[in-house]
Amino acid sequence: MSDANNRVSLKNCCNESKSPYVRSHADNPTAWQLWTPQTLELAKTTNRLLFVSIGYSACHWCHVMAHESFDDPRIAQLLNEQFIPVKIDREERPDIDRQYMDFLQATNGGGGWPLNVFVTPDLEPIFGGTYWPGPKSERAKQAGASFEDILLKVSTAWREQEDRCRQSAKEITRQLREFAQEGSIGGKDGHRTDDHDELELDLLDDAFQHYKMRYDDKHGGFGSAPKFPTPVHLRPLLRVASYPATVREIVGEEECVEARGMALKSLEKMAKGGIKDQIGHGFARYSVTRDWSLPHFEKMLYDNAQLLPVYLDAYLLTKSPLFLDTVHDIATYLTSPPMQSELGGIHSAEDADSLPSADATHKSEGAFYVWTMEEFKKVLSEDELNVCAKYWNVKEEGNVDRRHDAQGELVKQNTLCVSHKIVDLAKELSLTEEVVKQTIESGRKKLLAYRDEHRPRPALDDKIVTSWNGLAIGGLARASAALQETSPEASATWLSAAKKAASCIEKHLFDPQNGLLRRVYREGPGETQGFADDYAFFISGLLDLYETTFDSNFLKFADTLQLTQNKLFWDDVKYGFFSTPANQPDILIRTKDAMDNAEPSVNGVSASNLFRLGSVLNDENYTKMARRTVACFEVEIEQHPGLFSGILSSVVATRLGAKSVMVVGDGEAARAVLKNAREKVRPNYSVLRIGGGANSEWLRSRNELVKDLNETREMVQICEGQTCRLLNLQQIEEELF
Repeated sequence: MSDANNRVSLKNCCNESKSPYVRSHADNPTAWQLWTPQTLELAKTTNRLLFVSIGYSACHWCHVMAHESFDDPRIAQLLNEQFIPVKIDREERPDIDRQYMDFLQATNGGGGWPLNVFVTPDLEPIFGGTYWPGPKSERAKQAGASFEDILLKVSTAWREQEDRCRQSAKEITRQLREFAQEGSIGGKDGHRTDDHDELELDLLDDAFQHYKMRYDDKHGGFGSAPKFPTPVHLRPLLRVASYPATVREIVGEEECVEARGMALKSLEKMAKGGIKDQIGHGFARYSVTRDWSLPHFEKMLYDNAQLLPVYLDAYLLTKSPLFLDTVHDIATYLTSPPMQSELGGIHSAEDADSLPSADATHKSEGAFYVWTMEEFKKVLSEDELNVCAKYWNVKEEGNVDRRHDAQGELVKQNTLCVSHKIVDLAKELSLTEEVVKQTIESGRKKLLAYRDEHRPRPALDDKIVTSWNGLAIGGLARASAALQETSPEASATWLSAAKKAASCIEKHLFDPQNGLLRRVYREGPGETQGFADDYAFFISGLLDLYETTFDSNFLKFADTLQLTQNKLFWDDVKYGFFSTPANQPDILIRTKDAMDNAEPSVNGVSASNLFRLGSVLNDENYTKMARRTVACFEVEIEQHPGLFSGILSSVVATRLGAKSVMVVGDGEAARAVLKNAREKVRPNYSVLRIGGGANSEWLRSRNELVKDLNETREMVQICEGQTCRLLNLQQIEEELF
């Protein structure tokens, strides 16, 4: 064993990867290997532990650890001689990331990135952590141990107590498999059930109470710091008051109003906070501080794609100009360079770190986004300075608490946060509100121009990820439909971008021969096949595109992908969708997700898709699968409804049914229905259209209920299951709006 271990000579293979994150480690003296069958076999033949390091391009602490440790010759020698070091982009392989993150959270009580795990040649984890300080880092003294200390201890333990390490790893893996049975129980008492009336609607009230306990009354959001936007939780809080009276009576009318208020306040505070790029566009991933003032500066597609429809709902419910502006802001971010690719897809992320100036050599966190008072004085006129510095809380000494600036990178720097209302600022400065607004806007444009000209933009992760594009497609399509009359030019731009992104995925990441998706495009399609979230999120986006354009080709594509998702991921025994396909040799545990995290759960989105498809296509099989998906998780949902907020709308649909509004013709009633359906928040309603210029040829062939309809005869029907009712104008107003 030792001879083989000593003979192997590793070289850095990062340049063989298409991932920008992995490639960024190509110059490390650490001899990184890629996660391939050959690498895994090498671990077995040499009997070395794999050191698996997982991160992503926009991760600040990933870059810090790379500089402190992976660039250090002594650390590199230890890794190269004692381990098989493997570098993975979590966005390419979320399945590998998930299985080792579950291990870390189970053993350490927390997780994050970089995710660093030591695993046996059988891929079973023995020890892990996140950021470990390098040997020369000041943090090593504070932590009491450096990464070098950890490497030495782990290598000694493996060399001297290999059997014990293996036994421990096997036991941990066994426990993780048991934990992963969430969603595999198959109903109460562990039996598969077709009784789908187990879950009560009062679960929505239980979920509301869960969030009420964690709600920050002062700053909005949930918990203290760090604080995340959590659109997966804000959206159901916004929408609970839009359910039928049956639901509102169970939750309580006052509670519904309170839930909506919690979400609206959170969204307002975020839109005014440093977590939002007040000069450019888009939201950062999270706030280091409770008050949203100091962001962790990376921008992720999946966050902005989810926030877009949430802010849209907030605007539709309140008509607040702030929320409308924020919808425009996010949509502009998603449809403009650098996020929009030439292929039509949308890129993944922008880094947190960047060079402060074109001639700088050292990147620092947030350099692209923060400002000194001296820079404000240099860029702005005196009138603009007086208004903008107050409006965004810019101070001579800076506004970043030194407790949050361990590296001293933000001394005298300011993050821009809206700290004054326009009306109050106008009174304080003896100006009209209109003058204040115009001055802020002119100052913003000057600051943006200066930033674009003098500061290098953060590095772009230009991967096109199928699942995240699906989220963005849905948000852009919904925003386009809802704001068609309010903002016609922007609406057309957003719809065009959504169509281009869908076309990009169909052209570059979909194989029409076998119906399979791939996960990532960069310099060509990646080798990794699509996971369940790629199918579910993209299908959801296609359904939103259909309800925006009424082009049934989008519906046809969604139907095709749903059939493939069912084939690859559906559990025929206990129901629900697995996250990964069967028989993956490098996956220890095949999990099912129904809990929401930074992204919505696969089964929550899938249940919604199935209800929508079942309703629009009049396909009882889809509806049955949706109900079974919900029933699959009934035990877990009953125990912790607040952790399953994304699937709760499907709990309501299971109880009350998912409805479709069928609009035929192009008269006054038809146009009124379409306008109101797009501009109001109506959970669990889908809209389909025949006539009026809609491309409904495929839909007619798929849905028996619409096959023989005369598209020139105007009518509106509401359908549930096999039953449809004609509505007159008064009923349309009462039942739908």
